[in-house]
Amino acid sequence: MPILDLQLVGDVPDGVAQRVADAAAHVLNMPPQRVWVRVTALLQYAENGGRDESLRPVFVKVLKRDAPEDALGEARELTIAIAEACGWPAENVHVIYEPPAAGRAAFGGDLLDP
Repeated sequence: MPILDLQLVGDVPDGVAQRVADAAAHVLNMPPQRVWVRVTALLQYAENGGRDESLRPVFVKVLKRDAPEDALGEARELTIAIAEACGWPAENVHVIYEPPAAGRAAFGGDLLDP
């Protein structure tokens, strides 16, 4: 049940949610309909001192039942897969893991067992 929330600076390419869902499912070794992706466009984005307007960061929050065993390796693989799905360079993709969902997230009213 991994859920990925993407925030893209600039326009959202057509079909990007499906491409990211499929790419993330491959990285996470998940069967069909088990990886959910939500995409929003950031209306404003700034960096101190100004920013290079040609760069379009992608911020990705990942919610999973449990923390990954190899978070660094998984984050690297997700970064590459998401970058390819979005058409952005990998250095513009930033992955942030949420605390594990077990014991604090409910689906259809059923709390995930801790």
